[in-house]
Amino acid sequence: MKKPSVPRQVRSQELRKLHRRRKLSTAELFAGSFLALIIAGTLALQFVPGLYEGEPLSWTDAVFTSTSAVCVTGLIVVDTATYFTFRGQLVILVLIQLGGLGMLTITSMVIAAFGGRLSVRSEAIVANTQPAVPHIPPKALIIDVVRFTFFFEAIGAILLYIIWAPKIGWSEAIWPAIFHSISAFCNAGFSTNSDSLMAYQSSPLTLAVISALIIAGGLGFIAIEEMVLRATSKSKRKPKLSVHTQLAVGCTIFLLIGGWVLFTVLEWNASLRELSVLDRLSNAWFLSVTARTAGFNTVDYATVSNSGNFLTILLMMIGGSPGSTAGGMKTTTFALLGLLAWSRLRSLPTATFADRSIPDETIQRAVGLFVIGTATVVIGVFLLAATGDFLHKDEKFLVHLFEVVSAFNTVGLTMGLTPDLSISSRWLIILLMFMGRIGPLSLAAVLKVRLAQRGSFRLAYEDVIVG
Repeated sequence: MKKPSVPRQVRSQELRKLHRRRKLSTAELFAGSFLALIIAGTLALQFVPGLYEGEPLSWTDAVFTSTSAVCVTGLIVVDTATYFTFRGQLVILVLIQLGGLGMLTITSMVIAAFGGRLSVRSEAIVANTQPAVPHIPPKALIIDVVRFTFFFEAIGAILLYIIWAPKIGWSEAIWPAIFHSISAFCNAGFSTNSDSLMAYQSSPLTLAVISALIIAGGLGFIAIEEMVLRATSKSKRKPKLSVHTQLAVGCTIFLLIGGWVLFTVLEWNASLRELSVLDRLSNAWFLSVTARTAGFNTVDYATVSNSGNFLTILLMMIGGSPGSTAGGMKTTTFALLGLLAWSRLRSLPTATFADRSIPDETIQRAVGLFVIGTATVVIGVFLLAATGDFLHKDEKFLVHLFEVVSAFNTVGLTMGLTPDLSISSRWLIILLMFMGRIGPLSLAAVLKVRLAQRGSFRLAYEDVIVG
């Protein structure tokens, strides 16, 4: 019996649906690769011999440590410096490198492995970057990402070695220099020192090198690529930077300088009061740099003023730039929200920047990311309270808000709560770290696809009273 023929229009609709599903599965592959790496790291921490000085980690703590390393967060439940052997620290460093940078490049290499059949738009969905810089070939960007990474990490390790070797020994300084350089560029915040970088409060050179690595890792590879292309261009007329790069760089500079000034004022006679004038200025600068997802600390955040800690929370929420090793809602999202507010104050129909109008779809994604990110933090604090960690009356609400924001935005700073978390609270923080690393990327991909696929029709308008 002959099968009935399928109309061409029906077949084309089915093909379009299949094509859309393939696009969504790319984002799922990206998220799944992080989950697979976390599982692999957990198994390594459980079964690879010679990783610990004492008893091995429990399964919960192994998952926590692996998630924190892969999601380049830096929150720890055991002391990395004393609990792990050199082999154990090496495993953590590999997880940091793969999690902070590898997943950004591995997914792109998977795309390239298909012979370039997948579009630049598909790559943009995976990496949470818009095709706003079409003059940069994707394959060239992949190569340069690896090149930039090893260049910055190598230079950072050499400089740290030169600074530290005279003090801690020429052979003893090799591993800490390499570890901190990679951890700083990946914005991870793991340290081979029990007190992070508090021992280097009075070493402005150390803070300057670590700060430079953090900024480079959090600026975004697309922005770095564009600036390098502009700097190396032999043309008399230098290529103009894209709106994306201008926003990312401009917002980064604004946040760094603004945070530096505010931390200097707020902490001058608080957590920095026992330091010299030069050290106060250098540590205030570092407070501004590390708050946006780095996780290193030169001061005890339990001694920082409430205003200083709240400023840290705000900076942690913003984070780094898209396509970088940093977390947070991203500098461009923050900038777009500011441009949207400014356009509304001037009664303009669209947000504009550098003589360009920002697409409404992009503004909607920025608003969506901000709303969902804020809602996740609120729910996270509520659940942390429900797990029983508020039973100690001397603990302040700000401590728990700080912990949740740090976890969700993959920062790694803490006011000292992390080691005392209950088992259920640790699993909550694990979930927040994973959501913070994967959630914004996947959400941006879904929002991009949904907005692109919406039909040409609309429902009838009906207004709502607000305010």
